[in-house]
Amino acid sequence: MAELRHGRHHLLRGPGGRPLRVAHLTTVDMSLHLLLGTELAVDVEAGFDTYGISAPGPYTERITGLGVTHVPLRALTRAWSPRGDAAAARELAAALRRVRPDVLHTHNPKTGVLGRLIGRALRVPVVVNTCHGLWAQPHDPWHKRLLVHSAEGAAARCSHAELYQNAEDHRTLRAFAPAWRSRVVGNGVDLDRFRADPAARERVRAELGVAGGELLVGAVGRRVEEKGVREYAATARALAGKARFVWAGPLEPDKADAHDASEDGVDFIGERRDMPALYSALDVFVLPSYREGFSRSAMEAAACGLPMVLSDIRGCREIGGHDEHLLLVPPGDPVELTSAVSRLLTGEPLRKRLGEAAARRAHSEFDQRTIARISIDTYAVVARRRSLDWQGL
Repeated sequence: MAELRHGRHHLLRGPGGRPLRVAHLTTVDMSLHLLLGTELAVDVEAGFDTYGISAPGPYTERITGLGVTHVPLRALTRAWSPRGDAAAARELAAALRRVRPDVLHTHNPKTGVLGRLIGRALRVPVVVNTCHGLWAQPHDPWHKRLLVHSAEGAAARCSHAELYQNAEDHRTLRAFAPAWRSRVVGNGVDLDRFRADPAARERVRAELGVAGGELLVGAVGRRVEEKGVREYAATARALAGKARFVWAGPLEPDKADAHDASEDGVDFIGERRDMPALYSALDVFVLPSYREGFSRSAMEAAACGLPMVLSDIRGCREIGGHDEHLLLVPPGDPVELTSAVSRLLTGEPLRKRLGEAAARRAHSEFDQRTIARISIDTYAVVARRRSLDWQGL
């Protein structure tokens, strides 16, 4: 849509010149911090009264440290549950009545559906959704795809604008979100934060006990089966003695596919706050995931100049081209994964070429501040279209 492609970044104010109230809704506070931290910071810098609505958790303090007001939804969980979701919906409706946002920007599968439906029912002036990745894959059973696409389609009809992180999801839902109110925006990371750091590399490698000439392979993600933990562990065992293998990321005990077992050949080092330093310590980055919206960890690794092996799926293909910026392998295939990782471990010139190409692409395509400004421009486009009494339109 032309009007969603040519917006400008305005100093927007609400009726009478008051600050706009912008609320971002996610399922858990981890998503607010890890997925939307830069976007929240840009909203605060723009002078908005910025709210983060989610289930409470360990990231709340870091969210409020940005100048964001956190609104907890204690009944909200990631898992779908009719009774629990009804309670979460009532809690969300009450929170929106208290906050009275000018903009409700929804994220994540469950909150994307609930938020759009409830936001529109409560007449929130601007309801925008970002699709971070459909929770059904082309290879999933038809009934699951039908359920997911129907739920997303019904919710999309309730928003004023739909933003997609990858073009494949946009094409899948184009019947529900017409071109005049939808747009593919991509994804990004904080490029000031994610850069190669030689000093941090030495510090983290010493902390992990990595020898001077030893190669270090790393994966980053939640410890769930859909991230490809088992395939990664199989590769680590197959390449034992050629490199050290680590996995950084939190346990997810409430998920049906939680992976909390030990695996020979892999050091599970848990969640870390010094991610730029960890990426700097690695020689190869691997993401054998089955599903991604638009992989944030891969963008972060690319920005730090790492050679990468990713699954050949939507959300990873957007990171770069095979053998140009990275290597792609079929998901769920430990043999192909092992072959690709081995190719990088034995080919220093290839590692150097792909790492440099990935960094160039990241710094030209994956700036989270650009994505945040597109969101603000989208709010302005919707407000103009709806003739809202905002200043700065």
